[in-house]
Amino acid sequence: MPRLTSPDIIGARLVVVALGGNALLQAGEKGTIQEQERNAVQTCRHLLPLLKNDYHIVITHGNGPQVGNILIRNEEASKIVPAMPLDVCVSDSEGSLGYILQQAILNELRRHDIPRYVVTMITQVVVDKNDPAFKNPTKPVGPFYSKEKADQLKKDRQWHLKEDSGRGYRRVVPSPQPVKIIQRPMIRDLAKAGHVVIALGGGGIPIWKKSNGDYEGIEAVIDKDRASSVLALEIKADRFVMLTTVPEVYLNYGQPNQKPVRQMTLTTAKKYLAEGHFHVGSMKPKIEAAVSYLEKRNGKVIITSAEKLSQAMFGQAGTCIYSDVKRKVDENNLLLDF
Repeated sequence: MPRLTSPDIIGARLVVVALGGNALLQAGEKGTIQEQERNAVQTCRHLLPLLKNDYHIVITHGNGPQVGNILIRNEEASKIVPAMPLDVCVSDSEGSLGYILQQAILNELRRHDIPRYVVTMITQVVVDKNDPAFKNPTKPVGPFYSKEKADQLKKDRQWHLKEDSGRGYRRVVPSPQPVKIIQRPMIRDLAKAGHVVIALGGGGIPIWKKSNGDYEGIEAVIDKDRASSVLALEIKADRFVMLTTVPEVYLNYGQPNQKPVRQMTLTTAKKYLAEGHFHVGSMKPKIEAAVSYLEKRNGKVIITSAEKLSQAMFGQAGTCIYSDVKRKVDENNLLLDF
């Protein structure tokens, strides 16, 4: 494969693609390496049209089931080796899932003689220590516990645990808003040089700044789509794509009067959010992420399935959300402060 240099891809558009939760693990699967590798290959084949054409690509992805399995291994082995905190578990999943995706993409590139390379970026995300999420943890993580074990964990580790639909007790952790992506300059520069960048696995590793100015990891999880929206803004992405299990956004989803929405403006998206058309556990975070991006950027947001991605990029499928107000954008302001 020939060496890639910046002039090899002329006039390319910068795209952030946030992969859905089924990119590596399908419903009903155990999460074996063979299953995840097979799913990664299939997902990467859907990305091929972007890889072949003049797009600079940054890929983000979730890690919910995988980090849950890491936490279970933590508990099972805690009497033999020290258990790691949640921020370290997120970083573990960023590395392992990034490797699986990186290898699948690299093989696909070589198979089609596309002169690009792939890099996985372990990504730290700054959160505000005063974020209200820290006073009200709501995101369930890890295994289920009996009431007796849950009471013990509350006492020994000061964890927050809540009963989960009659299945037992689970730990709940904060899900703060992402403020800033530390590695944004490197992500941007690598992508604009033509390399495929995998970043923000699981929403990134949450960190905050201590009183002495040092960064410190915090036990929390960050929503992948919200973090991807922040990244898309910070690297001045022209397109922000969120892949999910459905081909387009629907009003009244799952009801007899379900209706697809192929296009909507920022104003319309805000209206639908206010009317309660989207649910917390499904489309709401994606629409909120789209709104956050479009409020500050003259780009486009596409929400679709991996299977429809190629068509959606040409406006033939999926849901496209765009700003209805032209905004003045400073293309040189990358906010390089750390």
